[in-house]
Amino acid sequence: MPRPPDIEDDPIALIETQALTRQFGAVTALDGLTVAIEPGITGLVGSNGAGKSTLVKILLGLLEPSGGTARVMGHDVVHDRPAIRGLVGYMPEHDCLPPEMTAAEFVSFMARCSGLPATAARERAAEVLRHVGLFEERYRPMRGYSTGMAQRVKLAQALVHDPRILVLDEPTNGLDPAGRDEMLGLIQRTGREFGISVLVSSHLLGELERVCEHVVLIDAGRLVRAERLGALTGETSTLLVEVDGDVERYGAALAAQGLVVQRDRLRVLVELPSGDDAASRARVRAVHDVVRDVAVATGVGLLRIERRRGHLEDLFAGALP
Repeated sequence: MPRPPDIEDDPIALIETQALTRQFGAVTALDGLTVAIEPGITGLVGSNGAGKSTLVKILLGLLEPSGGTARVMGHDVVHDRPAIRGLVGYMPEHDCLPPEMTAAEFVSFMARCSGLPATAARERAAEVLRHVGLFEERYRPMRGYSTGMAQRVKLAQALVHDPRILVLDEPTNGLDPAGRDEMLGLIQRTGREFGISVLVSSHLLGELERVCEHVVLIDAGRLVRAERLGALTGETSTLLVEVDGDVERYGAALAAQGLVVQRDRLRVLVELPSGDDAASRARVRAVHDVVRDVAVATGVGLLRIERRRGHLEDLFAGALP
């Protein structure tokens, strides 16, 4: 399977853009986008029309920028396209598989397109099809493949030339929950065990939280946030209280005690005092005491009390107009 990156390659940034702009007539798809993407598994997030697809096409050399620059592992996307294509594996969202070919034939053909000799191409095709779980099905015509099997073939062809970067466009599109879990597991295994950096473009934010180490959020072609996922989804200043009983009455009783409370289905969200000094910690403990005492007074059971963690959905909703 793909090898971990060499030590000397580590200092090279994975992807960098500087004031990257792309216009389609009067429409500006990318508007001075400046971002640096670190090695690892990165989620590319944005609403429809945010510029995700345009950015991916520029990185792949399929579109030229109208202004600014973009580099992939130090290679300019305009002048070094052959070098970039040898470094990048691309899994498109749209259907692209010839139905009369077998998976073994197609993936081997894609390996030969990348410059591998025929024998080596066949060996690599069998290797990556085993990795994605299609080794036993590799000689079947792809017209009979399920959506999940087709997605695995697309992942295999992106891996067959041993790339350093995988670009995945909606890799779980059309899959059922079990298929999504399996695909996400493959992405994690490919990225973390074999040292391949992955850029995942998806609108399914919960899935990105499961597999990504970094997230890049763009809107209207501009960068909104680019951070490690842990910094965005860590503990918040909100206490999540899940109760068994009359949650509406319980929330009203907490509010009557002067707490800032929101209702969230069978849970209550209580704002905690900010600060990390001794006085602030004492105020937080006092809030916990009120949460407990009011539960006793209103006759509800406390099922769970914990600091609420941030989610990408919160970031997405808060960052976009």
